[in-house]
Amino acid sequence: MHDPARFLRAAILALAILGTAARAQEPAAAPAQPAEAAATHIGLIYRPQPVPSSYDAEAPPADEGVAGARMGIADNNTTGRFTKRSYALDDIALTEGGPSAVDAARALTAKGIRFLVVALPADAVLAVSEAVGAEGNGAVVLNALAPDDRLRGADCRANVFHVAPSRAMLADALAQYLAFMRWRKLFLIVGPTDADRLYADALRNAARKFALKITAEKPWTFGPLARARGDTPTRAEAMVFTRGLDYDMAVVADEAADWGDYVAYRTVDPRPVAGTQGLVATTWSPVLETWGAAQAQNRFRRLSGRLMRPLDYQVWAAVRVVGDAATARKSTDPAILIAYLTDPAFGLPAYKGVSLSFRPWDHQLRQPLIVVQPKALVSVAPEQGFLHQRTPLDTLGTDLPETTCRLK
Repeated sequence: MHDPARFLRAAILALAILGTAARAQEPAAAPAQPAEAAATHIGLIYRPQPVPSSYDAEAPPADEGVAGARMGIADNNTTGRFTKRSYALDDIALTEGGPSAVDAARALTAKGIRFLVVALPADAVLAVSEAVGAEGNGAVVLNALAPDDRLRGADCRANVFHVAPSRAMLADALAQYLAFMRWRKLFLIVGPTDADRLYADALRNAARKFALKITAEKPWTFGPLARARGDTPTRAEAMVFTRGLDYDMAVVADEAADWGDYVAYRTVDPRPVAGTQGLVATTWSPVLETWGAAQAQNRFRRLSGRLMRPLDYQVWAAVRVVGDAATARKSTDPAILIAYLTDPAFGLPAYKGVSLSFRPWDHQLRQPLIVVQPKALVSVAPEQGFLHQRTPLDTLGTDLPETTCRLK
């Protein structure tokens, strides 16, 4: 008789041999791939612009700044394909009844975001800086809008880097051009707002610095005529306002653009207008096409359907600062990048003909500024002949011997 137990053992052995043979014919499993690095998120806090009036072609678009951030993220990701890094944008709009700037900053840092681009006024920049600094997480704040010189002076902060130019830089760029052209006598017209007075202070300092003379100064008291878009009973008074003065250039301080555009062609004597309107110093304009800027202009238009504005450029540059520094240092650790941003090795290519760098004493981004009128590039500052022991870029704005900034 057959032994049932022996038969069962033989059957099990046969099945095991067949299973081993079948597995030998299966393709080998692919080796485990390393997990892709998580995206580096960059936060943007901004205040949306109101819907422009139908007649105002120059009014800021609703996505001003945001569109620049999106192009910056796209550029970071283009580089990131070669360095195995990726970037993403987290933006928060500060609307009426919505979160405050501090609430927005805390919401972003709570998600692990350590790079915050802020397109907000000076007080909000300081509030965000102190809020994230108190958390001790090493977050970096990149100021893309506020031009206030106090942020680079007595109110400077170690965790804040300024991509937006200061008022001193803007005034110096314009003053250098006027000095270069030998248009030395200025008629300064100052608007009623605090921002207008701060810009006027910067112009006075620039005039002293570059040997210009303010031969007359008056406040603007005729209201927002530029926004009225038509003649008013005050037109004759405004013309009399410029009578009997000796000047080469009328310089207006009207940061809100309420009346500065009204001055041109309404002065008693034929004189050009500069300052916040007319001939202006700025970071960017659609008329800039050299140094690869034309390609950047076209790329921005394809992405956003409109022309690039100064705030778009400044937010783009802030986002690119993070991407370029992370690529150079192979890290997104804020402590490592903060140290690198003030290192002489750091340089940001930004369509200005030279690499941009941060001043170690106040964290201001050094950059050429363009002097433009609405339809043409007029000049680029620093002008030829204005020399400096480090770089001509330090002839614009507050230099090291003059700074009141004490970074902690």
